[in-house]
Amino acid sequence: MTVTDTISLEQWNRTVLQRQHLIDRVDEDAIEVIDRCVGLQAQDPQAVFYALASRIVDFDPADLDDLLTSREVVRMALLRGTLFVMDGLDARWMRALLAPVLAAGTRSHARHLAAAQPDEVAEIGARIVTDAAEPITVAALRKGLARHWPDEPPTAMAAVVRGLVPLVQTPPRGLWRRSGTPRYALLDDWIGPGDPAVTGDDAVRDLIKMYLRGYGPASVSGVQAWSGLTGLGPIMADMEADWELTAMTGPQGQTLYDLDGLGLADPGSSVPVRFIAPYDTVVHAAGDRVRVADPEVYARTVTRNGISPGFVLVDGRLAATWQLDGTEVRLRELRDLTPSERRECEREAGALTRLGAATAG
Repeated sequence: MTVTDTISLEQWNRTVLQRQHLIDRVDEDAIEVIDRCVGLQAQDPQAVFYALASRIVDFDPADLDDLLTSREVVRMALLRGTLFVMDGLDARWMRALLAPVLAAGTRSHARHLAAAQPDEVAEIGARIVTDAAEPITVAALRKGLARHWPDEPPTAMAAVVRGLVPLVQTPPRGLWRRSGTPRYALLDDWIGPGDPAVTGDDAVRDLIKMYLRGYGPASVSGVQAWSGLTGLGPIMADMEADWELTAMTGPQGQTLYDLDGLGLADPGSSVPVRFIAPYDTVVHAAGDRVRVADPEVYARTVTRNGISPGFVLVDGRLAATWQLDGTEVRLRELRDLTPSERRECEREAGALTRLGAATAG
């Protein structure tokens, strides 16, 4: 379908779901889907497995375990300072691009330092991590920093290191049905040294294009809310002028951008019920959430501690949440579901239960 000057809410909804493989699951490798999603949020160590299961036919948790243990993908703080599972080579250039955003997040911690300078703390912290015989815990990092600055608060120093130094959270944490204390290694020590594949303005443009390929069309505020970057409006306008992007009017009169040449989905496409992961970017990213969730419905999912439930999309829109309690899926309706919708939810919940009972490898 040819891109038009305006896009309805229904067409916007179907387009993002189609690009996210949430209308039809795909028979593709996990790494390809991770790349298309520009990484997957991973505050909940198991969330990425559920995100992939909602998008891939017969997803096997062992596939993601293999990617993590082979170091092809990494788990680290990236967009908005949030934990993501990301292709390791993409993580390298994105971490460099997002360094100012991550550094800004350390300021509240740096204010607790009496004399130590944040850059010096980061340098010593990176050396402590590198010199460790194995990936290091935060407790061990705090202890090492305290030896250098016995009068400074070790918790604040460790937080500064985590914001200024590109640290990977290493397995076994993040593997299927595994837990454990987070341990850290330097990105270059973990995947091997190298230079970012793209830098500067080219990196910003690439990040915008990657997001639009997976989540477009999108507003400037949507891209900024997802990435944590600001000042993207003039850049995206320049990209439109250079024929890299196309612009259209959204259902609320807002300007939406998309990659030039990408088509839009049929607004009448049938969409099955999908149980998607906690923190899934399709719902969790704030900027353009209206395309899949009514604000008052989403507000009912927000908890005081910020822990996200799993989300249930019915006819492409947020209608319920899910939690896995042992082998039982607990469904909480956010609107009254019809009997046929409940039956479809039960079928999809059965697939989730089988995944929850699966063993990796």
